[in-house]
Amino acid sequence: MLGLFVDIYDTLYCSMYYDQQVVKRSLNDPVMASNRVAAGTGIEGSDSNQLDGPGGIFVDVNLDLYVTDCYNDRVQLFQSEESNGITVAGSKSLTPTITLDCPTGIVLDAEKYLFIVDLGNHRIVGSSWNGFRCIIGCYGEGSQPSQLNYPFSFSFDHSGNIFVTDQGNSRIQKFLLMKDSFALSFNEPKFCPTATWNFNGITFANRSIVGQDPTTIFVSTNNTVYVVNKEKNTIVIWQEGSGNPTKIIHGNFTKPYSLFVTTNGDIYIDDGLNNRVQKWNAETSTFDTVMNVNSSCYGLFVDINDTLYCSMSNRHQVVKRSLNDSTLASNRVAAGTGIYGSASNQLDIPSGIFVDVNLDLYVADGYNNRVQLFQSGESNGTTVAGGTSLNRTITLRFPTGIILDAEKYLFIVDNNNHRIVGSSLNGFRCLVGCHGVGSQSNQLNYPFSFSFDHSGNIFVTDQLNSRIQKFQYFEESCGNELKRKSIVEDEDETRDEFRTELLNN
Repeated sequence: MLGLFVDIYDTLYCSMYYDQQVVKRSLNDPVMASNRVAAGTGIEGSDSNQLDGPGGIFVDVNLDLYVTDCYNDRVQLFQSEESNGITVAGSKSLTPTITLDCPTGIVLDAEKYLFIVDLGNHRIVGSSWNGFRCIIGCYGEGSQPSQLNYPFSFSFDHSGNIFVTDQGNSRIQKFLLMKDSFALSFNEPKFCPTATWNFNGITFANRSIVGQDPTTIFVSTNNTVYVVNKEKNTIVIWQEGSGNPTKIIHGNFTKPYSLFVTTNGDIYIDDGLNNRVQKWNAETSTFDTVMNVNSSCYGLFVDINDTLYCSMSNRHQVVKRSLNDSTLASNRVAAGTGIYGSASNQLDIPSGIFVDVNLDLYVADGYNNRVQLFQSGESNGTTVAGGTSLNRTITLRFPTGIILDAEKYLFIVDNNNHRIVGSSLNGFRCLVGCHGVGSQSNQLNYPFSFSFDHSGNIFVTDQLNSRIQKFQYFEESCGNELKRKSIVEDEDETRDEFRTELLNN
């Protein structure tokens, strides 16, 4: 027996691992030999009515039975009184969203999102409105506090903390729920397929404020705008609704190409010409070195697990390090071999980067005229935009910036085409800068990066025009239905409606 469960009607379920079956009996039935089959035929197999090594089980209030089907690398849902199961997690599900290696434990939360012990991958994964992502054990097999070794089962306490049986390490590990752990510092609007922006931009800031050739901009969820003035080596900040800068931070950095702001207001800034990335601490108003690099970072990003990424353009590589690691010299390669090239594991002047909640990395691969997706733990990338992609939908010329919206559609700064393009159900299309290179209000001149505000407006570093342009989102283009991400989705969403990229750790 690898799984036991008692449902709301006092029916006891037993997952019989070696007998390839889940059986049940009512605890109110005085006859002990009254077992009934809940799932499985008793013969190992991978058909919808079969199991192979069933483990952890969960029965919801609808009496639907969820079974971790170890050797089939899947989770099966057997709806009440049904003998054929539906694969709701695993590579053979109707909407593949995650690859599992012998799942052994499962829990559903109050919103019916799945949390699974992925034994063979030494981790726990969970689903949400963004699909599946790694939650615990995301740094490979081991005995460190952040690692697991063949975990088998887990349980939540009433505060949301997770207790795990860490089998190979002969210990029980407790992982604390981080409050506001789902909060993002940047805006990911949700647009309809017909979303449009005003072709004519408004100059938000000119050279007198942002200096010559600005390259980086960040707009936070509270609509605070951050821009670097490379001439004066300052960070210029506008609070929401302000037409003039409300704060200027002076720093000991040289011509930064990128910055990233976290939810607590800390600012990470490229100082690659001095072989480092610095952090401005919002609480102490001081700078500290948080990463050693040997190239300017054309892109910076901090993911949901507090891992800092730097896109080292001149080294043709993206590196990363955990900000929770006390060792400064702990960089790891996230993408690229360090030698320029166009193979799937290579980059050539990488620039903007984006890491989603699945820890999948998107890289604007400049001289290869493409955007590469490196799925979590993978060294070979997949071309998701550009002339060499599997589904060729757009031609890029030196892309430098990239953002994903709430639906994981790509928005790209197409630098040498002097425009920003975006994807939707209908493929890619030009959004702003669609009238050729120039300095008119409807033109851009080698734009480098951009950011959305919480209303969906686009802010662009219009590099050779030495200005920041703001392009207004037309809400009426979607029938006034701009929808922003929220933690709580409709309770009526089907349990397999996960919009996500494949997580294959």
